[in-house]
Amino acid sequence: MKKISNVFFITIALIVVAVGYGALAPASFEEVTTNIKNFVASSFGWYYMVLMSFMVALSLFVILSPYGKIRLGKDADRPQFSTVTWIAMLFSAGMGIGLVFYGAAEPLSHYAISPATEEPNTAAAFKEGLRQSYFHWGLHVWAMYGIVGLSLAFFQFRKREPGLISATLKPIFGKKMEGPWGTLIDVLAVFATSFGVATSLGFGAVQINAGLNYLFDVEIGITSQFFIIAVVTVLFIASAWTGLSKGIKYLSNANLVLAVALLVFVVILGPTLLIFNMFTDTFGSYLANLMQMSLRTAPLDEGNRAWLDGWTIFYWAWWISWAPFVSMFIARVSKGRTIREFLIGVLLAPTLLGSFWFAAFGTTAIDIQMSGIVDLSQFDTELTIFEMFNVMPWSLIISIVAILLIASFFITSADSATFVLGMQSTHGSLTPPNNVKLIWGIIQSTIAVILLSVNGLTALQNTIIIAALPFSFVMLLMVVALLKALKMEAKSMKLKR
Repeated sequence: MKKISNVFFITIALIVVAVGYGALAPASFEEVTTNIKNFVASSFGWYYMVLMSFMVALSLFVILSPYGKIRLGKDADRPQFSTVTWIAMLFSAGMGIGLVFYGAAEPLSHYAISPATEEPNTAAAFKEGLRQSYFHWGLHVWAMYGIVGLSLAFFQFRKREPGLISATLKPIFGKKMEGPWGTLIDVLAVFATSFGVATSLGFGAVQINAGLNYLFDVEIGITSQFFIIAVVTVLFIASAWTGLSKGIKYLSNANLVLAVALLVFVVILGPTLLIFNMFTDTFGSYLANLMQMSLRTAPLDEGNRAWLDGWTIFYWAWWISWAPFVSMFIARVSKGRTIREFLIGVLLAPTLLGSFWFAAFGTTAIDIQMSGIVDLSQFDTELTIFEMFNVMPWSLIISIVAILLIASFFITSADSATFVLGMQSTHGSLTPPNNVKLIWGIIQSTIAVILLSVNGLTALQNTIIIAALPFSFVMLLMVVALLKALKMEAKSMKLKR
């Protein structure tokens, strides 16, 4: 246990305080965090919109610049994982479980409550619902993860710095990042990661519970969800114990196979031609309207502004809060790739595959809604996908595949998180000890169980969104440090030649 840093103990103390408050006074905890979250959304919405758009522009600049030739590692290093496995890992650590959770529900919600000036429940709202889903899960998100991940990978593998957020700021602050200020930044990253993954565990347990109830009449409640989390905890800790190149690699590949199988089922058994036509049309209009969507704040339209606060700005803050975890994991599995290869892969593969996923599931759900067979909009988010399957052929088989996929993504996300939390609390070690990963695995699951038992997941979600604001400033400092270091590296490479 000598490798453990102060970040480990400080973060656990903060977690105990936050979870204790949430467990002992859940109503107060939710009220306080909701008020702060609403203030952040209304006051800093414009900032989030500009920040995420800046990340897209910066990614494109770096891809096209001479910096793109720089390799993340020594010049002789090559990627540890194949491209297919690497892409599978991007989804598994990032937002795979979210695609299943929201794949049908989000486009349907936008269709029923149109986010722009379109009338709800119309053909225009149909298209707008898909465009907004692409927007919320597409280029902006992955550009942000790409830039943060690039900074971590560059300093970790090219400059031989420890795998810590604080280490990326050394070009600006130097040795100060090895003291209390560096610890503060790393604590913020670990806190956001642990709570973000605990929230995902909670939501995943709720959806698996809903699916089992739908298929096998398993009771919905904390007892069932506790057993689901317990089983998943054992599985992801066992996977984490085997290491990055075995457990996470094999699970990520299994995720990709299950996800493709489920997607193929929906495309073939759903309105196939309509899915392809809607994807082609709406993805094109998404790209065509990207600038307008990126900077829309609706300052003179209260209704539209409220929708933006509840969806787009909420999403931007949510993704930023996940940046320490997702970006650090992406960085860890990307050693040996060039910067250009890294950024193109991170931006394009998840955006294209995620958008087609929403086109397939969203089009199918909205088509069913328009047909009048069943009102899917009346169901809770976790049930929407299963109710959609219910009116399709082979519904039992598709639902079972969906539950297996949710569970697999569930395990892989938690597995990846224990690895990243282990890195961040052991001075950036590339091979954190198994006992540290075990402790973090138990902590994440305990947070999820406690807050599920007191209906505290909403407050937990609010908490990490609030934590996203200070971390967004850290991200901007990371950008300055990265550009400064890349400029020096480019000069050094010219001198060597």
